[in-house]
Amino acid sequence: MKNSTSIAIGGFDGMHIGHQRLFGALDKSGTIVVIETGYANLTPKKERQRFSHYPIVYLELDSIRHLSGEEFILFLKEKFPKLKKIVVGYDFHFGKNRKYSFNDLKNLFDGEVVVIDEVSLHGDSVHSHKIRAKLQIGDIKGANAFLGHNYTIRGNVVSGQGIGKKELVATINIEAEDFLMPKEGVYATLTRIDDEEHFHPSVSFVGHRVTTDGSFALESHILDGEVFCKERASISFVSFIRENQKFDSIAELKKAIKKDILTASKELKFLQI
Repeated sequence: MKNSTSIAIGGFDGMHIGHQRLFGALDKSGTIVVIETGYANLTPKKERQRFSHYPIVYLELDSIRHLSGEEFILFLKEKFPKLKKIVVGYDFHFGKNRKYSFNDLKNLFDGEVVVIDEVSLHGDSVHSHKIRAKLQIGDIKGANAFLGHNYTIRGNVVSGQGIGKKELVATINIEAEDFLMPKEGVYATLTRIDDEEHFHPSVSFVGHRVTTDGSFALESHILDGEVFCKERASISFVSFIRENQKFDSIAELKKAIKKDILTASKELKFLQI
């Protein structure tokens, strides 16, 4: 990081197409500086590294929020001694009580300050809070368009309720508390197993198992054959199939799952996996 000549600063939860516009203004020796607020749930913790080739430095908001504008610039210069360019979004604020804007940045920093205007898609401005809202209503395709990639949840494999493989279909169950869960229901998805390079076409369920034990689950059924997952899996959401619903019997649930599998297969048929 000592050789970085440019940095992009922001929260960057989601690493969406607006954020990517900022990264596009970095030079070859650029670095992404993430201000960790503790509220990131689209790309929590170190997940952001998956969506950029630039190195990423994480700063805790509590460690810098008290700084004056001058102190903040001094802090950046100490951390990046070769710094010549700072890239921020039009709505970037910093310093104590977030009182400083990009105009102050231009006045305080003796290098170049690049301010990226609001990014819109089909006339709608792109923001992380809008992506969250889309996920919570099941608008996966809309969220993915804003993200510029499929919304993906990664987690550790956990034991399921035990009836899936015996009476329904085999599933991989994962636990991912740090991620925002999309609307409860069934989705066409792509699932990556452990350290495999490729994704498997899959159908996934998010929500409470209202037909059986009522517990919450995030589970995925692989469509191209049963696989064994040791430790971790990631579920990449492609489209919403149906709402979570309660069935009168396991037989009715099984019939619905068969229909879900057929729908997901059609949805994923033409994707390059």
